[in-house]
Amino acid sequence: MEKKFERKILTSGPRLKSFPLLAFLIILSIVGFDNVYGHGVGSETFPPVDLNGKLVTLEVSSSKSDPNTSDDQQISISLIDFNSKITLRDVTFLIKSERGEEFLFEQEFKADNGFIVFNFVSEETDSIILEEENGGGLFGSLLGLESRMVHVKGPKLSEGGLYKLDVSVLTADGYSQKLDEPLVFNAGISIAQTSRHDFVDPNFGEQNIHVITYYDKISNFNYDPNSKEISFFMPFEWSQSNINQTSVVHQELVIPKKFGDLLVSGFTMYVNGVQLSQDIVNIDDFFADGRIVHFIIYQKELQKIFDNNSNQNGMDFIITPDRDYAHLSAVTDNGQFRILVSSEPENLKSNSNAKILFDVTDIFLKNKPVATNYEFSVTQNERIIFEKNGISTDSRDEHNIAEFMIPDDVTGIVNLNFKNLDGNKLAKATFPVVIDRIASNEISIPDWIRNNALWWSQEQIDDKTFIQGIEYMIQNKIILIPQTQQETSESQEIPSWIRNNAAWWADGQIDDITFVQGLEFMIKFGILSV
Repeated sequence: MEKKFERKILTSGPRLKSFPLLAFLIILSIVGFDNVYGHGVGSETFPPVDLNGKLVTLEVSSSKSDPNTSDDQQISISLIDFNSKITLRDVTFLIKSERGEEFLFEQEFKADNGFIVFNFVSEETDSIILEEENGGGLFGSLLGLESRMVHVKGPKLSEGGLYKLDVSVLTADGYSQKLDEPLVFNAGISIAQTSRHDFVDPNFGEQNIHVITYYDKISNFNYDPNSKEISFFMPFEWSQSNINQTSVVHQELVIPKKFGDLLVSGFTMYVNGVQLSQDIVNIDDFFADGRIVHFIIYQKELQKIFDNNSNQNGMDFIITPDRDYAHLSAVTDNGQFRILVSSEPENLKSNSNAKILFDVTDIFLKNKPVATNYEFSVTQNERIIFEKNGISTDSRDEHNIAEFMIPDDVTGIVNLNFKNLDGNKLAKATFPVVIDRIASNEISIPDWIRNNALWWSQEQIDDKTFIQGIEYMIQNKIILIPQTQQETSESQEIPSWIRNNAAWWADGQIDDITFVQGLEFMIKFGILSV
């Protein structure tokens, strides 16, 4: 007989979004339990521990309850015999759940089959409600178990993030078999959450970027049209213990294919001013309406950030196009060819000559340039500005070139169109580019630069770390330092008024011009070498 009861507890929390259930089953049946998954992923399996002469492990995983009919999310917790892979019976769990710093619930739960499922349901309630029932559920039915199902109901449970689950095992193999010392597991399950950010670009008009985070909620999103820089902040605990537990921090950007400025072939990510390896970036163009850019930050990169400055508060992300590879990139609709495009000059103007350089590569041949038929055109609305047919080169050292004159009455967005590659109507791609680019007068200085200035003024970080931030702003034209004739100086000491300036600038008490004047002074007299 089905049993239900309700219990009100403290404030609400978000609903969980996660990896598919099949991933959980694959982990359960194939990977085995000698793998350890840490904070930052959608499944966590702990190293085996001794329980009365038996090796046991705890598995925590997450999935949608039914992807076809519901957005409800589930987290399962199971205590498993490490050798037989069978769940233990008559297990009592004491579970405390938090999302970030927000407390969700703490309660004991009995599980006859050592298996419990939390089903998160979004409802407009004043507080979280726990409603329990004994039933198969999706997890239980697929595993052949009558699992313990706990419905967690409350407002705004559709949000994801990093969920902390402190699990204590009080009994196992019999409810009367109370353990002398509970088995304690501290799990962290990352659930995907998506935020949409709308803005108006001076050249491409109304645009939006979706940020999908698998770790924690982001804030302070900003897009700078001049530097084409994306920035946002995410909470993160900078401690050695948390880094050791965090397998990966995964972020994704979803960029519309009509936003030409960000259809670049590569991106660079900075976290708290530290440039990360290009290995963390993967661009997926195999979607009709948008491209997904993955950033997979592993422990090695987290450690590099921590070693650079352990006194940090969260993660300040800066994502910019990779200037070493200033191509635009797109995959044809049939998924066969990747086309790389650049122009000379980089900023095209009306009533002037333009040279479009492009490569046609075959994805199935590891992006090797190939010789194939193509049709190329430049259009604005229904107007054809230029067109050319030909056969692309298969040379890695030569580019295909299209040269034409941009009419004086053409300005704004034009499309570079590639069609009928290899005679296939589905082998097509379009690049929106701008004629007579409009520059924005706004200057957006990243928060981590101001933080660096404050910490440097307090001597919490060294000169090298501070200079890296100044170099970043100069290279990305966030601030302009006039050419200065550097002079020799007997003393390389940094004057106290310079550190005061940095502190005041970080706090917004002086403007950028006054701060830059101090930088000019230090550069001129060799105090700073930028």
